[in-house]
Amino acid sequence: MTREINLRAIDIPTMHKFGIGFDNMFDELLRMTAQQASVNYPPHNVIKIAEEIILIEVAVAGFKEGDISVVVSDNVLTISGSKPEVIENATYEYYHRGISSRDFSRQFTLADYVEVNEATVEDGILSVVLERKLPEYKKPKQIAIKYNK
Repeated sequence: MTREINLRAIDIPTMHKFGIGFDNMFDELLRMTAQQASVNYPPHNVIKIAEEIILIEVAVAGFKEGDISVVVSDNVLTISGSKPEVIENATYEYYHRGISSRDFSRQFTLADYVEVNEATVEDGILSVVLERKLPEYKKPKQIAIKYNK
C-alpha cells in the first residue's frame, strides 16, 4: 500500500532548533520564503549572457539619479529604489495615475565567487552585470599522466 504525503507548509522556525550548525541555511530558507510572498514589483529579467555572465534587468522608469541603490552584502544583491515624497501641485489634478512611484527593494542571492561588474540605467531599465570568477585553485585542472617503461 502506497501512502501519499503532501507538504503544504514547512514550519522553518520549528525546524531551526534541530539544525545546529546550519544557521546560514535556515536563514536563507527564511529569507526566500518571505521573498516569495512579496509583490512582483518592479518587474525584472534574469538573462544568461555567457557561461559565467548573468544580466539582471529591473524596470526603474521614473526613478532619477540618486533614487536607486545597488548593494552587495553576504552574497545577497539588493536593488532598492526610493523616491522623495511628491508634493501635490495646486495647478493640476491627476485623473489617472498609472505610473507607479512606490519604493521597492529586490534581493537576489548570489552564488559563491559571483561579483557585480557594473550597473547602468538606460531607457528606464537598470542593468546589473554579474560574473562568476572562480579562483584558479577551484577550477578543474588536467593532470599529466606519466608512463613508466
